[in-house]
Amino acid sequence: QVQLVESGGGLVQPGGSLRLSCAASGSFFSIDVMGWYRQAPGKLREPVAQITSGGTTYYADSVKGRFTISRDNAKNTVYLQMTSLKPDDTAVYYCNIKCAGRNYWGQGTQVTGSS
Repeated sequence: QVQLVESGGGLVQPGGSLRLSCAASGSFFSIDVMGWYRQAPGKLREPVAQITSGGTTYYADSVKGRFTISRDNAKNTVYLQMTSLKPDDTAVYYCNIKCAGRNYWGQGTQVTGSS
């Protein structure tokens, strides 16, 4: 059993910043990839950023230069620092981890970029 607990979402004005956190716990040996996805109303869930156990990162083009993903392997926690937020970033953000070929998802946290 694997649990993911997300925190840090909220309402922020355009141009503002937020930091999301996701802590994993449960029965796993190691986490291969940690990442964030988002789903806006009426749209499909899309990848935002990912980071491997070795620190290699991937970003969606729409967030490059504005978002930074990082992880603390000792705490099994992944972070997403979001800056220069835009209304288009409004979505539910989901934490995702990949362990031994299996995917696990968090419950989602709402991020709203609006004045």
